[in-house]
Amino acid sequence: MSDEAQVPAPRANLELVGHEAAEATLKQLVDTGRLPHALLLSGPRGIGKTTLAFRLARYVLWRGGEGAGLDMFGAPAETGLPGLAISPESGVFRRVAAGGHADLLTVERAFDPRRKRLRSEIVVDDVREIGAFLHLTAAEGGWRVVIVDGADAMNRNAANALLKVLEEPPRRTLLVLVAHSPGKLLPTIRSRSRQMKLPRLSDGDVRTLLARYCPGLGEDAAPRVADLAEGSIGRALELAGSGGVELYDAMLAMLARRPGIDPLALHGFADRLARPDAEGSYHALEELLGQHLARQAAAAARAGQRNSAARWARVCADLADNFARADGLNLDRKQTIMSAFFAIEMAASAG
Repeated sequence: MSDEAQVPAPRANLELVGHEAAEATLKQLVDTGRLPHALLLSGPRGIGKTTLAFRLARYVLWRGGEGAGLDMFGAPAETGLPGLAISPESGVFRRVAAGGHADLLTVERAFDPRRKRLRSEIVVDDVREIGAFLHLTAAEGGWRVVIVDGADAMNRNAANALLKVLEEPPRRTLLVLVAHSPGKLLPTIRSRSRQMKLPRLSDGDVRTLLARYCPGLGEDAAPRVADLAEGSIGRALELAGSGGVELYDAMLAMLARRPGIDPLALHGFADRLARPDAEGSYHALEELLGQHLARQAAAAARAGQRNSAARWARVCADLADNFARADGLNLDRKQTIMSAFFAIEMAASAG
């Protein structure tokens, strides 16, 4: 939307909404010197996990540098701001926001120049940077912090390389792992990290943030976007930006057609979403299809229809695998979309 407000990147975001309890726990751990060497922040995508990770990193780096002094009563210095917040005028805040703090390393999926998009996984070379980074002396005399954003996207070799770091972490080192699906991580990585599961945001929080960042969305669309987002402001913003409500209505209309899906209409629909300039809409459809199937499975389970619930759950899992394979192998997106709709139609006709 042309009138959207600029959404700050997690490393530069001043605000954290909906996770006050987790923030208070982390602040207490830092202030009392009981911060573990590794944290695992998990929860649904787009709820603020990475924002919390950078917020914690800034506070830890501030406490080890600018805020290392004591007040007149001998107590550790305070920022004067709530929770883990530090002043945006602070040198630490500015350097972290600019990606230039010497004692902070961020590891995430790298850009693939051949495919002209982010890689589908974090590879071992990305993780090896951590070992080299941690062998350096802290540039500002305090802590060194590593954030692995999307830790559940590490391939096996990358995960094993991270495990070696976790087995013998240097002193005054903090590794923050951010994961949407922590079950995909090696059990040994999970066991060496203090786990904190963050909840979905409330509908009220999502609507408040939508009003701030998408003021032109409209009173009718905002509640529907918030409902489809299921507690994720990241997902809500993606849906708002890609016409998610209209896409969802078109998807339902196609699936509801009797006696069945119109192949010509599906061809046109899939053609539009498979174009290179429809990247956002394609991924929005992927998530909306998965959400629709998950809701079908949940409704069947509530009605005591165990076989139907299991069938919908299998289709949901199969579609997720197919979309992931299409992305990983650069397969035909149009065919992936069409296969998904026909698989849903077949499952529905099975009763």
